[in-house]
Amino acid sequence: MRIVVLTGAGLSAESGLATFRDSDGLWERHRVEDVATPEAFRRNPALVMRFYDARRLGAASARPNPAHQALARLSRQPGVTLITQNVDALLDRAGAQDVIHMHGRLDSALCAACGHRWPAPDTMPVGMPCPRCGKPEARPDIVWFGEMPYHMDRIEAALDRADLFAAIGTSGNVYPAAGFVDVAAMNGAETVELNLAATAPGRFDRVIEGPASRTVPEWVASLIG
Repeated sequence: MRIVVLTGAGLSAESGLATFRDSDGLWERHRVEDVATPEAFRRNPALVMRFYDARRLGAASARPNPAHQALARLSRQPGVTLITQNVDALLDRAGAQDVIHMHGRLDSALCAACGHRWPAPDTMPVGMPCPRCGKPEARPDIVWFGEMPYHMDRIEAALDRADLFAAIGTSGNVYPAAGFVDVAAMNGAETVELNLAATAPGRFDRVIEGPASRTVPEWVASLIG
């Protein structure tokens, strides 16, 4: 069976990492428009760098929870594609194989000039030079609003042939990821949502409600024992 799993911020919430936006629309006390767009980086790069330095520190101190560990076990099965919207590396640190980071990673730096990637230091100063080309164009290796997510060719190919699609801890508000369930269903896949509460009534064949640390290990066990 070919399984595609999409994970969102709810997967890491029980590891102490904030979900994408609070109920007031702020993201860790910042407007998304001020810290998560190319325009924000051009307007105030120091603020954006400080924001991601703080998030990098928080992610580094977090620990994988039972949901990450269960998905790591699932990822080692044949025919499984594991996609995350999260920019932490908790799935990787739990031992998951070949995780597709569609929105980038906090622990990676990107050169805006030549595209080179390298491990991000704890703090990234504005104008940090690229170790390959030397230009002062380093930025967080994060997909901001208005930018194309990474690895879409791989993701679309996996959705086209999926027998089962699962969305775990996602808000269902951020596209293109929010549309993956529709693509999978159109191609004949069974669809399931695992979340604290249903986010899109009627769009999934099945909804499993509850905290990820409980529901995900139980669901994985039902698939692989």
